[in-house]
Amino acid sequence: MEQKAVLIKIALNAWQTQVDRATKFINELTDEQLTKEIAPGRNRGVYLVGHLASVHDAMPEILGLGKRAYPELQPMFLEAPDKTIEKIPATPELRQIWTAVHERLKKEFAAMQTDVWFARHESMTDEDFEKDPARNKLSVLLGRTSHLAYHLGQLRLLK
Repeated sequence: MEQKAVLIKIALNAWQTQVDRATKFINELTDEQLTKEIAPGRNRGVYLVGHLASVHDAMPEILGLGKRAYPELQPMFLEAPDKTIEKIPATPELRQIWTAVHERLKKEFAAMQTDVWFARHESMTDEDFEKDPARNKLSVLLGRTSHLAYHLGQLRLLK
């Protein structure tokens, strides 16, 4: 296996490990536990699940794989702080969205060719990519993996 393919496999394994850990943990929490704040005055668990689902749902657009499936989540979980939007999806619906988003990403990622991961992502210009080719699709995956791990650490405080 060539080095680029090995790097992609490592990154995809790390991503899937974090997704699997988060999915397992989220599914172990009750709906009531998810409505609690991580710490007094901080985000609720349900908000973090919606936030992560929304960030991950945007990945196909950033990676040039198509449109997001749940654009209605962005204003609730990316543009507004927790508890400022009156109506958010119910926890069971967010769990279903979480599953659908990650099933899609797993399928999309498996179909991506190695060299595509090293190409420019859609959130930057050709000129910016020329200046810094390390800001590629793989870097998006790595950044989202770290982001997920960070928020999973926060969610663990709900137990």
